[in-house]
Amino acid sequence: MSLERLPIIFRTEDLCAYYEDFMAIKHINIKIPQKQVTALMGPSGCGKTTFIRCLNRLHELTPGARITGSIYLRDQNILQLDPIVVRRRVGMVFQRPNPFPTMTIYENVLAGYKLLGIRLPRNEADEIAEWALRKAALWEEVKDILHRRGTFLSGGQQQRLCIARALAVKPEVLLMDEPTSALDPKSSLQIENLIVELKETVTIVIVTHNMPQAGRISDFTAFFYLGELVEFGPTAELFTNPKDPRTEEYLTGKFS
Repeated sequence: MSLERLPIIFRTEDLCAYYEDFMAIKHINIKIPQKQVTALMGPSGCGKTTFIRCLNRLHELTPGARITGSIYLRDQNILQLDPIVVRRRVGMVFQRPNPFPTMTIYENVLAGYKLLGIRLPRNEADEIAEWALRKAALWEEVKDILHRRGTFLSGGQQQRLCIARALAVKPEVLLMDEPTSALDPKSSLQIENLIVELKETVTIVIVTHNMPQAGRISDFTAFFYLGELVEFGPTAELFTNPKDPRTEEYLTGKFS
């Protein structure tokens, strides 16, 4: 589908991100469509993770890190909003499953509300926990063990628990930084199927080194190289007819 026909949820204008004096991403201008899966690809160190960490203001938590330019979530420049508000609207799932080790499965799902200082009535908390676990395709596996530690679960289940935790606060966007890289093939496939289902209700931006995975699950793909956005477009088009020779070289394995 053409980008011009889709509503845009994120757009960046001349976005640069720095670590001290090092410019990690350079003058990025991109429009990310709503309720689609957008994959970010490129060799290690090209700026993909830095870019998504900018999208929910995590980049600035690194000492010496800063951002210039603009990032619009719908029509609001998130660099002018409270970062806590931004992170409620833009959730994050990291490379390795990271359930809070002292919390139960139930507590992990609702941890976002605790961190935001929001106290929920028990019946509402129960409803949100079940809803989020169902959305993460985990409810049937854990409904009888909700009060066991989240770390009791397998790696794939822990990652789906982290997805449930991110979904529980009802974000508009879910950022995923190589969410299957630490998982076995079966668990990876479960996460991939889940991503495709979730885009019905939430926009997903995923960093992946796995080209077949990007081809299977993403609607649009952005190719980053040395901190620059080289090419962006519908995944099928970019994979079969890349416009930039650097994209073609990456896709054909000439560098990684």
